[in-house]
Amino acid sequence: MISNFFDIIITHAFMGRAVIAAVLVGVIAAAIGTFVILRGLSLMGDAIAHAVIPGVAISQVLGISHLMGATVFGVLASFAIGFISEKSKLKKDAIIGIVFSSFFALGLILISRIRTVTDLHSVLFGNVLTVSASDITAISVVGALLLLFIVLLYKELLITSFDETLAKVYGLKTRAMHYAFLFMLTLVIVTSLQVVGAILIVAMIIAPAATSYLLTNRLPVMIALSMTIGAAAAMIGMFFSLTFNMPSGASIVLTLAAIFTITLIFAPKKGLIFQIKNNSNVRH
Repeated sequence: MISNFFDIIITHAFMGRAVIAAVLVGVIAAAIGTFVILRGLSLMGDAIAHAVIPGVAISQVLGISHLMGATVFGVLASFAIGFISEKSKLKKDAIIGIVFSSFFALGLILISRIRTVTDLHSVLFGNVLTVSASDITAISVVGALLLLFIVLLYKELLITSFDETLAKVYGLKTRAMHYAFLFMLTLVIVTSLQVVGAILIVAMIIAPAATSYLLTNRLPVMIALSMTIGAAAAMIGMFFSLTFNMPSGASIVLTLAAIFTITLIFAPKKGLIFQIKNNSNVRH
């Protein structure tokens, strides 16, 4: 079956593009996911993923790239959440819930009213088999920008992720850093929509980082592990998708869930078995 899988992606160009796109998304989503986990922004990732849908619909009407429209609405949602958080006494999770639900509802109404080639199902769940060479180029460019962002601002990301108060003491512009990070997160989500869709992209961001968090306490190792897990899960998920005719996004996410579950149980120091043994030794 493995040989057939490689024959398919070599013989059929659109299959090869699908696999390449899935692996690229797996890598860049996992890379930024490491900092999403550390900064406690998992809900924000979910909010942005839903908030970009109106942008997709409007860009369809205007005849512009989905990337542009979705990015604008993702950034708008980020700033709306930040503004309301600063000006009100509401907790952030409540604000995120209100904003992303509102944007998502607006997107559903726009798509239902426009009735063009925009397909709600592909926006929500992705359609990796329709990925073009230009889509792969866009994902690659965003990936390069993200890696450059992480390399150039690694120390700033490190400090602001672990201790924002200390970052302010050092004179770092934490608010600017926060919004720059959210902008990069928005770009990753937008370019990943066609591969796994708005609903499943959050899992590709969170699951590899959560898995690697269970395996190491060192950030550089965590980033590298997360990217490796993301790429491997994308490849394995695409294998099951093409071999057994299953939805590609769902196959990738279930692969990630399986890897996370195994790691959660068997991780050397943070796994459930280790914790049970450790508690048992303490009692004795």
